[in-house]
Amino acid sequence: MTKFVTEEGLKKIKEELENRKTTVRQEIANAIKEAKEQGDLSENAEYSEAKRQQSENEAKIAELEFMLKESVLVTHDKTTDSAQMGSSVTVEFNGSKMEFKIVGSNEASPGEMKISNESPLGKGFIGKKKGDEVEIETPAGKMKYKILAVK
Repeated sequence: MTKFVTEEGLKKIKEELENRKTTVRQEIANAIKEAKEQGDLSENAEYSEAKRQQSENEAKIAELEFMLKESVLVTHDKTTDSAQMGSSVTVEFNGSKMEFKIVGSNEASPGEMKISNESPLGKGFIGKKKGDEVEIETPAGKMKYKILAVK
């Protein structure tokens, strides 16, 4: 399934993949080597833990490689004033100002105010411009947002 990713998101995936292939792999290999030097592997908790970490790391590497292969880079068109992937959208909601960044689903992080292009908010904001009012159906019911700025 194709996933869209921003330039920032693609960079993070590549950095994590490189780190796991080099640094993390080497750390795990060193831990396995040290555990083997302790002797009997059948009752060696350090060896078992290192092998578990190795398995998890290799699975994550495969996942990241798949993400890179299946992801489609979406570049931010700076010539438009409507919201799109990669846009920061400042909205007013119930008298409060909030700023969201619209990103791909793999990059979404509500705590950082990064919302997926596939989320109700992301879908509602895409294509809208400064001054537009948007009514979005959320799990908590219909919510009204006024778009104050799109960057």
